[in-house]
Amino acid sequence: MARNVTLIPAKTQMEILKETHSVQKLRMAAYCRVSTDQEDQLHSFAAQVEYYTDYINKHEEYEMADIYADEGISGTSTRKRDEFRRLIEDCKAGKVDIVITKSISRFARNTQDSLDYMRQLKDLGIPIIFEKENINTMDSGGELLFTILSSLAQDESRNISENCKWGIRNKFRKGEYSIATNTFIGYDRDHNGKLVINGDEAKVVRRIYKDFLGGKNPSEIAWALENEGVKGSNGRRRWYAETVKGILKNEKHKGDALLQKTYTADYLSKKIVRNQGEIEMIYIENDHEPIIDKDTWDAVQEEFERRKLFLKKHGMLRYAQGREPYPFTCKVFCGDCGKQYTVHSWHNRGISQWQCRGHRVNGVLKCSNPHVDFLDLEKGFVVAFNKLMANENRKAEWEIATQARSPLKRIRAQQMLELATQPPLTEMVKELAQLVVHEVTIWGAKNYEFLFMDGSSIRVTI
Repeated sequence: MARNVTLIPAKTQMEILKETHSVQKLRMAAYCRVSTDQEDQLHSFAAQVEYYTDYINKHEEYEMADIYADEGISGTSTRKRDEFRRLIEDCKAGKVDIVITKSISRFARNTQDSLDYMRQLKDLGIPIIFEKENINTMDSGGELLFTILSSLAQDESRNISENCKWGIRNKFRKGEYSIATNTFIGYDRDHNGKLVINGDEAKVVRRIYKDFLGGKNPSEIAWALENEGVKGSNGRRRWYAETVKGILKNEKHKGDALLQKTYTADYLSKKIVRNQGEIEMIYIENDHEPIIDKDTWDAVQEEFERRKLFLKKHGMLRYAQGREPYPFTCKVFCGDCGKQYTVHSWHNRGISQWQCRGHRVNGVLKCSNPHVDFLDLEKGFVVAFNKLMANENRKAEWEIATQARSPLKRIRAQQMLELATQPPLTEMVKELAQLVVHEVTIWGAKNYEFLFMDGSSIRVTI
């Protein structure tokens, strides 16, 4: 019997797709995207939507699945492209048979994303047609060409990013910059884009600086502002210690501007990181009207450094925290072992005392320095403070210190001179102790040494 060989013609891709999806017409989805919200790009965006609506309606073999359109979104990541993600989910749900888009760069500028999503759809039997490049991802050579062109699209995105960075940094070098004033408190922008003082917000800024130099910690300041319903940046009434720290360290409040504090580390992820010297920064002096004079601003930075050194000296992690900290909290230390004294309360007995942390370790007595009663330490402060205020030699030194090079030292000296004009203390004043006491050393149950912010040391026995 003679062999009979019959050739079976290959089906067109359209026939295969119809059979695979068991449909008479292929449900086509179009994806459109423009990368900015500028007017010319938005016209392009509207044109894309209109074009694909007409395109699908004119082809009898297709029916409209949907138009997926991301407006003003970058193509380097799919994280913020809601419509793109909706397209992929609809494909997985079997609502789409074929996808069409203008070009690879419209689909994605990230090579990894392009390949991942192309293969996901290919596994589902869904081709992507790229009109500009004339690529169908189901064709035999389509994936190779698609991979090459996706890499080129990503590199184009990198070039655009680098050009944008160069333009921005070049403006910075000329002292030109733009900043959203709703991200920090104290300023608005005039019609020329220059920073101008916001009167109400400036009062809050000045208060924060004054309170900090008055001995208060950032968390205490934040709690007071929130408790009073004071508005912060962008009109919010929520305050945090870190927000207060940011205000105290923001050079814009003294009229200067530091540019390039942060930068985009990766053009694909758009991750913004703090500049630790990786790229150049530009500092502009006298850029705009100050809210805080330079001496006050510098004094605040010195005070931050003083507190940092204080923590390092005593091996502590943080300065006095809390909404209403006791003025001696984190400032009392043992004269014998050097450990910190902390408060221990026996509420059922109505007793609160200061006790050395090294008194007992694992139940074993290590430090014999005695406990100190709350009221005794307060009495000791009153005695020490009055002695200091009566010391004429110290007053003369404060007068000299008002001309010191250190802004913080000048402010401390002025504070002490003003306090010296007041009548002697008759009882403990918490705000005063918080302002003037640097640290306290316990030498016995009733023997204390007070070191004041101006450097004076007074030892008392009560």
